[in-house]
Amino acid sequence: MAPVQPGAPAPAPAAPAARDPVWDPRRWLPTTRDEAAARGWDELDVVLVSGDAYVDHPAFGTAVIARMIEREGLRIAIISQPNWRDDLRDFRKFGAPRLFFGVTSGCMDSMVNRYTAAKKLRSQDAYTPGGEHGFRPDYAATVYSRTLKQLYPDVPVLLGGIEASLRRVTHYDYWSDTLKPGILAESGADMLVYGMGELPLLEILRLLKQGVPFSSLRTIAQTALLLPPGAPVPKNQHWEDFTLHSHEDCARDRALYARNFKDIETESNRVKARRLIQPTGERLLVVNPPFPTMSERQIDSSFDLPYTRLPHPKYRKRGPIPAYEMIKHSINMHRGCFGGCSFCTISAHQGKFVASRSKASILREVESIKQMPDFRGTISDLGGPSGNMYKMKGREQWICDECVRPSCIWPDVCRNLDTDHTALLDVYKAVRETPGVNHAFVTSGLRYDLFLHKHAKGQEKESHERYVDTLVEHHVSGRLKVAPEHTSDAVLRVMRKPSFKYFRRFKEKFDSAKQRLGRDNLQIIPYFISSHPGSRPEDMAQLAVETKELGFKLEQVQDFTPTPMTVATEIYATGVHPYDQKPVCVARSPEEKQEQRSFFFWYKPEMKSALRSTLRRLGMGETAARLLGDGSAKDRMLAEDAMSCGGLPPPPPPPARRTWFKRRDRG
Repeated sequence: MAPVQPGAPAPAPAAPAARDPVWDPRRWLPTTRDEAAARGWDELDVVLVSGDAYVDHPAFGTAVIARMIEREGLRIAIISQPNWRDDLRDFRKFGAPRLFFGVTSGCMDSMVNRYTAAKKLRSQDAYTPGGEHGFRPDYAATVYSRTLKQLYPDVPVLLGGIEASLRRVTHYDYWSDTLKPGILAESGADMLVYGMGELPLLEILRLLKQGVPFSSLRTIAQTALLLPPGAPVPKNQHWEDFTLHSHEDCARDRALYARNFKDIETESNRVKARRLIQPTGERLLVVNPPFPTMSERQIDSSFDLPYTRLPHPKYRKRGPIPAYEMIKHSINMHRGCFGGCSFCTISAHQGKFVASRSKASILREVESIKQMPDFRGTISDLGGPSGNMYKMKGREQWICDECVRPSCIWPDVCRNLDTDHTALLDVYKAVRETPGVNHAFVTSGLRYDLFLHKHAKGQEKESHERYVDTLVEHHVSGRLKVAPEHTSDAVLRVMRKPSFKYFRRFKEKFDSAKQRLGRDNLQIIPYFISSHPGSRPEDMAQLAVETKELGFKLEQVQDFTPTPMTVATEIYATGVHPYDQKPVCVARSPEEKQEQRSFFFWYKPEMKSALRSTLRRLGMGETAARLLGDGSAKDRMLAEDAMSCGGLPPPPPPPARRTWFKRRDRG
């Protein structure tokens, strides 16, 4: 059967749709055979299997990919949260698609989704109706792929989404405390798309529609494949190859695994990356270089698809989907992040370079939100991975082409980076002046170092001054999230975050603007992490003292969770920094983690005895007096002893300053 073009006439909707237009099957991508039949489809080209509930919204990757496939004139259906423990009827309901199955665990790695840093079950699954647990397996992408290969061994399986993306090579899995091979080896899938999937998927669809067999798709950018034993690496005259240490060598020697990560991250940060090859058993894992950063037209086309912006109506009786409730009236203005934080996966998945939407596309989304039945005039967030990186890039592209820095703003903001906030302020103004919009808040985390650095001049510097005032006057609902993450400069260097002095400067500017603009009710809510590699109990004690003296009782805190493909995870797994192989202290045991975490809650009466005991053991009597406020004779005596002995050892010296960009090194 020839593909049915989008917009083609469909049979009249069934009776429920006549009573309630939300149920009209023409508005939704099919999730059942009846919904496919309502479009006149008796065969499908692609079936997507997802660990999340089906929410037809641009913040949910399954909806984005499915709507894009629909736009290409192909017949697409979605199997959301299939039951993998029964007779597998969910996987069978559509039969075999003509082209391939697409598989994703959902918007989060399934292990991060299900378990806390303490490896306990989370209180809810934010991507399931009612927040219920039990609707996805551990290692969901692997389980779904194996099931499909068992049922339909001849149908290709294409992996995508964050779980597949960040597990594409040998990776440390915190929950099993092992090094696992690239996910293609364990899942049996035929190919993997990493990062933002639109561009590689469009190329795959273009070739498949031309009749190219799936098995011949070997040189598509931003994909990975596992070659059969003895098969040669596909030729591509435009790519250079770089061979990583084999999975088996990494498993024997984690120092080699750490070196692998440095090479992987370096290539992912290059404008022109090399193709990565990793021997895995008798096979070769091939990771093709990524596509260039999406253009404005390309990213607009992804956000401008005909989403309903609603969860599928079949979930109505099961309760709200927490992740959807949080973002349903929000707008994502860009993708990518050049922060390069050691604990964050955004740049590894979305890319180091920022892809920004046009102002026109953002305003079109505002109009779509205004049509939502529960919209009451408030845009909950105008942001992105970092709230204020919109339209930012290098002034001279040739410098970016040669650069291999993992971050454009650490250890200092790059002199080539244009941090002008004018375009962002223009979007803010246009949105808040849109009729029907009463408020447009910024609730994404901000990078305050982008408007506090010393290199700005002229219009760029003027935009920095305006930004804080505009934010305070119009775009803070009551609480503004920022993420200093720690107060210790030694820990912040491991995190690739700016010195805490920048947070102090930001707080001063924020408080000054509050007073000047008559918005004294506003608050800053800082985020902090405990047990991050490099963090000692002494550092956490100092964090508690400094934040107390700034007037904070911390709420937004978390324990470090090792997730695949981050610098911090590689340090946790190996005990050394992958860039210089130097040892880094790591809190691993539950007792060590709890000791560090307890410092966040110094103000709780039940914590004071344990904290006092810890501080005495560390010889930090003066800190105990400042933090716990009792000023006991014993604490004062311990403080005097610590001072007479020279106090605690100083933190390690900062690394030697690097040049502000580094030429490409092939060595």
